[in-house]
Amino acid sequence: MEYHEAVNFLFDLRRFQVKPGTESIQRLLSHLGDPHEGVSFVQVAGSNGKGSTARMLESTLRESGQSVGLYTSPHFDDIRERIRVDGRKIPESALTAFVAEAKPYLVERAADGEPLTFFETMTALGIWYFAEADVDVAVLEVGMGGELDATSVVAPIASAVTNVSLEHTAVLGDTIEEIARTKAAVAPTDAPLVTGATDEALGVIRGEVGDVLTVGNDGSDADVRATYGGRVNHQEAAVTVEIDDETLDLRIPLLGAYQARNAGIAVALARQVAPDISADAIHRGLRNAHWPGRFEVMSTDPMVVLDGAHNPDACAQLATVLDEFDYDDLHLVYGAMHDKDHREMVEALPDVSSVVTCHADISRAEDPEILSAVFERTGIDDVHTGDAVASALPRARKHATADDCILVVGSLYVVAEARTTWTRAMIPKRHRTLDDARETLERVHVAPADAKRAEKGVFRTIRTRVQGRQAAVLREELLAIGGECAISGHSDGGELVDVVLMATLDQFERLTATLRDRPYALAELADEIRASVGIGDAIRSHDYPWGDGTAVMGILNVTPDSFHDGGQFYDIDDAVTQAQAMVDAGVDIIDVGGESTRPGAEAVPVDEEIRRVTPVIEAISDLDALVSVDTRKAAVAEAALDAGADILNDVTGLEDPEMRFLAAERDAPVIVMHSIDAPVIPDKDIDYDDVVEDVIDELTERVLLAEKAGIPRHNIIVDPGLGFGKSSAENFELLDRIDEFSALGCPVLVGHSHKSMFSLVGEETGDNLAATIAGTAIAADRGADIVRVHDVPENVAAVNVALASRDLSRFEDDE
Repeated sequence: MEYHEAVNFLFDLRRFQVKPGTESIQRLLSHLGDPHEGVSFVQVAGSNGKGSTARMLESTLRESGQSVGLYTSPHFDDIRERIRVDGRKIPESALTAFVAEAKPYLVERAADGEPLTFFETMTALGIWYFAEADVDVAVLEVGMGGELDATSVVAPIASAVTNVSLEHTAVLGDTIEEIARTKAAVAPTDAPLVTGATDEALGVIRGEVGDVLTVGNDGSDADVRATYGGRVNHQEAAVTVEIDDETLDLRIPLLGAYQARNAGIAVALARQVAPDISADAIHRGLRNAHWPGRFEVMSTDPMVVLDGAHNPDACAQLATVLDEFDYDDLHLVYGAMHDKDHREMVEALPDVSSVVTCHADISRAEDPEILSAVFERTGIDDVHTGDAVASALPRARKHATADDCILVVGSLYVVAEARTTWTRAMIPKRHRTLDDARETLERVHVAPADAKRAEKGVFRTIRTRVQGRQAAVLREELLAIGGECAISGHSDGGELVDVVLMATLDQFERLTATLRDRPYALAELADEIRASVGIGDAIRSHDYPWGDGTAVMGILNVTPDSFHDGGQFYDIDDAVTQAQAMVDAGVDIIDVGGESTRPGAEAVPVDEEIRRVTPVIEAISDLDALVSVDTRKAAVAEAALDAGADILNDVTGLEDPEMRFLAAERDAPVIVMHSIDAPVIPDKDIDYDDVVEDVIDELTERVLLAEKAGIPRHNIIVDPGLGFGKSSAENFELLDRIDEFSALGCPVLVGHSHKSMFSLVGEETGDNLAATIAGTAIAADRGADIVRVHDVPENVAAVNVALASRDLSRFEDDE
């Protein structure tokens, strides 16, 4: 079975109506061998906040060292987002394997008049995959209610009900009491049910369950008290949680007083699952619990906020968060589903100066003209009827000044489409042969007929994701001018679809000119395509050494145990001598590291790491090269900047939450590396569908995290992390396709020096200079902006040879 066939089958299940109860999923799991019986589960139910709470719990348990599965809904633009293990989406191969195994059974049930729904099947997929991945614990966000929800097929070891309000009354009941009763059914057998419910809902829950652990605000008589301390910056809020006679002063990346309660629930659940969890794990876990689309501040000047509030209660809570910010006027981009109470949602929001209505690319989306009428009836004069979300956002910007706020709200589907403004990757593809073209088409699951026609496309090629309606126009217009557009074989169902665009530079010019007059936000998409293929103004280099060709970063390890040169430069005089030799050899950057990340390396305390690196940085800061510090700790990074460092090199990709704010405050370039573990865990098997595109996908969110903290994109350098959670073959794949990382819009660093990847070609690990030099030449030829190496003279020569083969003029004499 092909991946697109599996996805189409799952989407097709949406035609079946919601059927409360667990009998159907129980029989499916039995058919699959009862995978749920070998996994520890936590259920998180509630009317609002259950997704945020589930994410906070998952992040906290991961920080405690556990392998954690997370099941949430809905997804933004990829069905695989619903099911994650240790933060990574379920691989396409696993999803395909599940459908291949389950489909015959599901077809039989449908033929018998007992079809399983999309949600039931996705829940079974998540449970099955968590068993396959052998997670320590899996966190399940309950879909609807509790007692009759598909997730209730499991016997949880811990559970929560975040709160209770009127929702899904046709299924759950017409009163708070009825809804509370069905939600209370998620209670575990051997632990208290954790809840933030109040008043009559809490009374019902106590009557149903008996053993309840309550979470409330400061001053309440709740068992756990969570106090909101207000926002501390545009991305984080302060929260104090009092639990078990302990007071935890925390930060969370989710704003709003209601998120304090969710944090308190997550802490209480974490203590039930892992009673010995440390305060540090709780601190770091909550602070790293980023949850897209929940009051997500994407940019400032003006402030742009994405929030998926989709009912009156959520809109009212959103209004309280906006009160924490100072802005002049509020401008809305509003789109919602047709079954929502738009009048009440609008009235719950703060006063607005202008509105642009829009609709997501989904059949349930309300007509923007109807939404405009709702706003006009509430007395708002400046209302504009738009169409696509991506077009509405720039339209709203025209009404806003630098001191205003633009809020995209009304539906997570709308937020998802708006978010592609920041996350869409235009990945260039290098096709030297027809086989290269065929491989690209296979990777994006192009339908056979499209693949056959497009195989001749051995010219400029881009792979990206767009809406289904956008894909249809792209294909129509490209074919009309002699280009090619191949579209993935899965039906979109409102999700983004993969496309491969193949054309000459002239054809891309003509295409983008045509798109400027087309609907569905194609004008904005045209700008992205032009930038990807190099049409228009070049990006400024900001006078960094990687702005004109490939820069060489020399490694200076002041450690006793690094894998290649440990101990050689531990003495400060030896380190300074080596740094001067690097400069004489033509190095551009010197990377000073005080902690090894080799397999089995011991963690170095902060004070010791500072003691190692700062004297060396101070001593070499006046040399003719930039100085970077290789550290994963923000405290070390700050001391290094104070000592004269220019660049931060973080092998964990901003795992320390303070790192991104430090880089923003000090206007320092930061290297964001993709890593599964640091130090490296040998022989850890990571399942990639396509290692290059998977790493690009995961780095996209890390880059966005840095950008939202205030780091300009030209100051963010991405490193695909060769050797960190990849096999030797995958490392070579990354090296060969390093040019595809330009899709992130950031400089790209390659760190391959003396790594074990070269054992694939018969070289010794840690002593493979010739192979390293060859890798450097390949990286420079593929467009790497920085190569990080131990042996500077030899690798400077390799870079010069590679660059000269592409542009000899840069090396010609001035005679």
